[in-house]
Amino acid sequence: MAAPKQVFYCRECGGEHPKWSGQCQHCGAWNSLDEAPAPARATPRRPNASRASPVRLSGIDTEDLPRLSTGSAELDRVLGGGLVPGSVVLIGGDPGIGKSTLLLQGLHHLAKSRPALYVTGEESLQQVAMRAERLSCRDGELELLAENDVERILDAARARTPAVLVADSVQTLYSDTSTSAPGSVTQVRECAARLVAYAKQHQCIVILVGHVTKEGNLAGPRVLEHMVDAVLYFEGDRSSRFRLIRAVKNRFGAVNEIGVFAMTDRGVRDVTNPSAIFLNRSTESAPGSIAFATWEGTRPLLVEVQALVDSSSLANPRRLGIGVDQNRLSMLLAVLHRHAGYALGDQDVFVNLVGGVRVTEPGVDLAVLLAVLSSLADRALSRELIVFGEIGLSGELRPVQGALERLKEAQKLGFRKAVVPAANRTGTRALDIEVSAVARLPEALAKLGF
Repeated sequence: MAAPKQVFYCRECGGEHPKWSGQCQHCGAWNSLDEAPAPARATPRRPNASRASPVRLSGIDTEDLPRLSTGSAELDRVLGGGLVPGSVVLIGGDPGIGKSTLLLQGLHHLAKSRPALYVTGEESLQQVAMRAERLSCRDGELELLAENDVERILDAARARTPAVLVADSVQTLYSDTSTSAPGSVTQVRECAARLVAYAKQHQCIVILVGHVTKEGNLAGPRVLEHMVDAVLYFEGDRSSRFRLIRAVKNRFGAVNEIGVFAMTDRGVRDVTNPSAIFLNRSTESAPGSIAFATWEGTRPLLVEVQALVDSSSLANPRRLGIGVDQNRLSMLLAVLHRHAGYALGDQDVFVNLVGGVRVTEPGVDLAVLLAVLSSLADRALSRELIVFGEIGLSGELRPVQGALERLKEAQKLGFRKAVVPAANRTGTRALDIEVSAVARLPEALAKLGF
């Protein structure tokens, strides 16, 4: 028999190539091609096979499907209010971060009112039962299945018709229709496609657990993220007991929504007041520290920004940002020099967001520069001060979304002063907080005595 034909697949986009190349012709990624057997040729359709016919958009029934609660308010928030029947959710995270623990707790809650199936491809049934006993989750109707063959998984699902099915993990599954090894591009794409088709046909919620690479991205072809309805990342520092779930894609809710959890010996627990974690400040004011109100998904969140400025012995002083974009930090220091006259060319600058949170919105700009100046001048800012605002290259303060909600959250936590962009002044007079609305960076610095 002739050897099976080999082709190459891109790990990023799943594109197929007849021979190896250093760069993917479809997405442009470098060194991303993996060798795999060519898929078997599909059987042609029968001439008289039934075909789908188009329907008018106005005639489609749009009845609201009820969302299913997972028993965790934080996870429901990230999902947009709960699980939608027929949806497919992909959740990834570092090994040991708590993905299986969180899903086992959620399935235990769901199994009280509807059938649920947990499929494990990495552990034995006894291992899952031991973890469930530690989490007090054994007293329920949840069904377990230790299987890697996706055809057998689908046969078991059709026989039991679960409302929720969890596959842990998608990289361990394989299909007999492909000769590739489990975890390869072909197998991951084929198994995910079979599970997605089952979810849409039977209105079953399918949750896929995915591995991540050393860079923190989901392993496997990038097309996997396009096939599912929601992509969640479970993040956290191993030295801390707090964990974050961030939604980077969600067809049924807000993107960039985060949920905050605490890892305990009894499992994963919701954190009802996340701002208290990220604002765990000392009783005395310290130079280089300031509170910032960010906007994550659909809610405000208060975070402490810390900065340290010190003289440098290097030819190129260091610029290090933890939780903020390092390139943006360098740009802000250039704006500070050009429009406020503070030269930091011979100083090392370190910026850190307390609690391990990452902020991608530009509204953190004003807080970063004020923390840097506070450290440079060795002068502590008021503990009752909250700030936010984007800074442009010409030194202007640009407005941010959700300003009123941010100020209300700050007022609730005891802040009495705020510095905000001038365009965010609307509606602030009704608040019990002293708001200083400024239009440019020098004006903001003058308000605080710099």
